[in-house]
Amino acid sequence: MSDDRLSMEQIDTLLSAAVAAPSMHNTQPWRFEVEGHVVDVFIDGSRALLAEDPTGRAMRIATGAAIFNLRCAAAWMGFSTWFGLCPDPREPDLVGRLVLEPVATPDNDLCDLYGEIPRRHTSRTPVAAEPLFQDDRLALIRAALQEKAELTWLPDDRIDSVMDLVLDTDLREIHDWHRSAERTHWIGGDRPHDGVPSGALGPRSDHYPAAVRDLGTAPSDRTRPRAAFEDHPALAVLSTEHDEAGDQVAAGIALERILLTATRRGIAASFLNQLLEYDDLRRKVQRTTGKAGFADMVIRFGRNRTPAVTGRRPVADVVTIRSEEQS
Repeated sequence: MSDDRLSMEQIDTLLSAAVAAPSMHNTQPWRFEVEGHVVDVFIDGSRALLAEDPTGRAMRIATGAAIFNLRCAAAWMGFSTWFGLCPDPREPDLVGRLVLEPVATPDNDLCDLYGEIPRRHTSRTPVAAEPLFQDDRLALIRAALQEKAELTWLPDDRIDSVMDLVLDTDLREIHDWHRSAERTHWIGGDRPHDGVPSGALGPRSDHYPAAVRDLGTAPSDRTRPRAAFEDHPALAVLSTEHDEAGDQVAAGIALERILLTATRRGIAASFLNQLLEYDDLRRKVQRTTGKAGFADMVIRFGRNRTPAVTGRRPVADVVTIRSEEQS
């Protein structure tokens, strides 16, 4: 490697980690520009969900998760990372800028979490009946706090309130063909590079409302086998103090630290984020935490070692490498 730029191998390692981040419907709404030791992370508006994510909040959360994976990969390669979120108001699609510097002692925690990136997958299948240990819950709370966010575990009565909101959400969506058409575009069938393939949808729940969102839209997906999901899911709400664009990116950074920490502990996760697609329901979700702030994710946790895998686009499709002469 030249002292003033990253090698192609290093760029591939960094961005292979970044694109493994979760995103709504696995849209992978990001692109990257690399110049020297600087990596810029952009929203890719061509992959926006205009019906389900009209403000772009979910896209910013996804790019935040990609930024955290970049930090983990950089640490594993012996770099420290300095980063700024939404650094240039003249470029609203630029959501993060990372500067990599060689360091004698990289962040050990980030190095360890790097190894969990290929093992982390969203699990839409039933989880074991055993409750999560208190140490696990505290570890995930600490992971959120490390990135200046808050993870609140919901007691049973608040979980019931959230499940009632699932019913409310489904009733609103019954005649919303824009949302159903958007999901049909991204979900079902054989999708090797993006979207959610039929094989990753998991079974349908044998009771309603269910602890896992049923994304199936095609007739064949809506008749897939049923299974028994937990009656009392372990649900937590990830929230931030404010709700500007940078706060939403920060929520994604915190989310990925939480998810990788959970993976390291043998805990899988899935999401009930359809509740957050409506402003009034999002406020109600935040009220279930008993705290001020803005709900960014509703996460279901449980022990499950067999999640399905969704595809990722090749790194070459999402990166531009700039030279100093182009600047």
